[in-house]
Formats: sequence, structure tokens, C-alpha cells
Amino acid sequence: MTTSQHFLDRLGLQLPIIQAPMAGVSTPRLAAAVSHAGGLGSLGIGAGTVAQARQMIADTRALTNKPFNVNVFCHAPAVRDARREAAWLAHLAPLFAELGAAVPVELDEIYPTFIGDEAAYSLLLELRPAVVSFHFGLPTAQQIATLRQAGIYTMATATNLREAALIEQAGVDAIVAQGVEAGGHRGVFDPQAQDERHSTAVLLRLLAGRTALPLIAAGGIMDGAGIRAALDLGAVAAQLGTAFVLCPESSANATYRANLKSARAATTRLTSVLSGRLARGMVNRLIEHGEAPGSPPPADYPVAYDAAKQLNALASQHGNSEFAAQWAGQGAPLAREMGAEELVLTLAREMAA
Repeated sequence: MTTSQHFLDRLGLQLPIIQAPMAGVSTPRLAAAVSHAGGLGSLGIGAGTVAQARQMIADTRALTNKPFNVNVFCHAPAVRDARREAAWLAHLAPLFAELGAAVPVELDEIYPTFIGDEAAYSLLLELRPAVVSFHFGLPTAQQIATLRQAGIYTMATATNLREAALIEQAGVDAIVAQGVEAGGHRGVFDPQAQDERHSTAVLLRLLAGRTALPLIAAGGIMDGAGIRAALDLGAVAAQLGTAFVLCPESSANATYRANLKSARAATTRLTSVLSGRLARGMVNRLIEHGEAPGSPPPADYPVAYDAAKQLNALASQHGNSEFAAQWAGQGAPLAREMGAEELVLTLAREMAA
């Protein structure tokens, strides 16, 4: 039996296809459709409250009895710096002025970390989703052990060898090997550390000979040929995010979908402007403004995200999406518009071709 088959059997999957959590874009309908088709659907709960997470899990279970993944953010709390935040707000002031609004007086740390969040931890132990995955870091080894003792399969994102070693040492079941091609936030543990920005293929090959844990490939994979290549490089499954954004079950709005179907999808950039942490998305005016020569550094994550979201909310009232975070990987031009279940079955046919 292949390593991939062991992984599939352990989770009760038919296909080595995982829908990326994509907090803010994934929905119970999307996760359920992917799981129903034989893959592993995912929910990203890091951008919401514990009550919202409970409802998302309940809604997904109402739609499918198949396993699905619940992803949490394990970032370090924001480093608050009043001067840095004031300088960033001053830099954004002309954009707020264009929209007839004053710049915010202060910013909030809008996304709490799972680390130390006893309510979120208790919720997962109570509801026991089949899989829980960690992004940006890890909770305590004791929490990981308790989740596993509760029958929950655990996964964590690594972007380099050091992070993968920490994941293995912590007792996590599997590693999501995230290449630099991936859309959305890079799962780096320490944003201040040197980032080699390994491609998905290079990271898989580096890890394949250094860990006994199952590897899930993530980053730039958009079709069945890409999944098959990832399996050949040592992965047991592939995690796709951007490939699912155009599915009607995702919560992506009309402008996000239109941009992803346009020539604009060919230009993505890793930037910390939108959230305060490196993430890949389609280039917009806010990114260009924030990266212009002489720009101050953005506030820390997720404080900078508060500014971007407030700016986008104002712009949206005028039909302007130039300040929206529209995350997309380098494979974005390959995105296809079809139902999630149809997409999973299409990917399976392409894998077998």
C-alpha cells in the first residue's frame, strides 16, 4: 500500500485532494461539496469568533457526514508600536481622503491567535472535527497531544526545513509543505526570520528525505497534472486554494471573481501591505501605494489588516475594489469556474489521464 493510500485510508478519503481553508473565502457549502466528492473540504475559522466557528462547523455537518478540516491561526500576538501604526495611518490618509473619510484614530488587533485561546481550543475538543490544521505556527505540545487523543488528525504548515522539524517534534500528524507560489498568507512561523521562499517542488524534495511525516503539497497546484506531479515528488496529497475560489460555493464576491477571470490574474505579488504579513494576491492600488518608494513599514499583523479592511469597506460603498485583499496564487490564470464537486471530479479525471 502506498504512503498516499495510507493517508487516504486514515482520513476516509477517496482522493488525495484537499481544499485549502482560505479564511474569509471558504464556506460550509464549499467544504461539504469537496468532502462529498471524496476530497477533504476545509474551513478557515481564524478570521471569526468562536460562536461563528461553532456555526460553520454545525452548518458543514448538516451538509455532509464526511470528514473535513478546521484550520486555526497560531501567530504570535501583534507587536503594538504606536509610532509605527501612526506612520502607517498617515501614509494611508490620502486614500481615506479620496473616499471622503478621515483616517482611523487607532487600529485593532482584529484576528486573535489560537495560542492561548481556551474557548477556541475547548470548542475543537467538544466538536471534534476529523482534522484540525495549524497555520503561522503551533499551539503547545500538550494541546496537540490532547487533540490527537480526542481522535483528531492534526496538520501544520511548514515553509522550510526548520518549521517542518518543529512540527514533527511537536507530535503533529502531517506537514502541509507550502511553496512560495501559494496564494494568501505564507505560513511562516517567524516573519522576521530569513525566508528562503522555496518553491513547492523544492520544498517537497527537501522534506521527503528528512521527515517520516506525510507531506501535503500546497502552492501553485491548479489541475490534475499538478496533483500527480506533487505525488511523484513525495506528497501524499495536494492542497488547492485558488483553484476553488471561482466555485459558486465560495464566498468570493463579484469583483474578486471578475478579476480572477481577467488578465489581472497573471500578476500576483507577495506583500505585507494588506495585512502586515507576507501574503500573495492580485496587485491592486493599495499594494502599489504601500510599496511606493519611501513608504513606511505597515503595522504588524493583523493590525495592518484592520486599516485595509476599513479602507476597503469605504471603497466598496463607491463600487471600488482597488483596496480589497484578493488572494491568489501564481497559478491563478488556470482557475476554472465550476461547482466544487464537479471540480474535484475533474481533477480526479485529470490525475488519471
